[in-house]
Amino acid sequence: MTILGLDHVQLAAPPGCEEEARRFFGGLLGLPELEKPEALRGRGGVWFGAGPHELHVGVEQGHRPARKAHPALAVGDLDVLVRRLEGAGVAVERDEGRVYTADPWGNRIELVGR
Repeated sequence: MTILGLDHVQLAAPPGCEEEARRFFGGLLGLPELEKPEALRGRGGVWFGAGPHELHVGVEQGHRPARKAHPALAVGDLDVLVRRLEGAGVAVERDEGRVYTADPWGNRIELVGR
């Protein structure tokens, strides 16, 4: 048995999160939306592509944001993305080539310049 790599990361969000997920992850971060398998569509949530990997936003009743655990997304032009986020009123925190922000439900997101 060999682990071949990371397939996806899932973030939890409250019920009804889909449009806000599309606005934040699709619109602001520029991640393309992926079609969920038919059998999983009724559960809610939205999936996005992140290079060769995927980021899934899944619905969780009683959602509590992950403030420490987080995905780190590699970004080609970090300054451009930071300006876009700030222009949309999203708070960012810079830290030596990295930026921390949060999705609309308070989950921590790290953005790493490449």
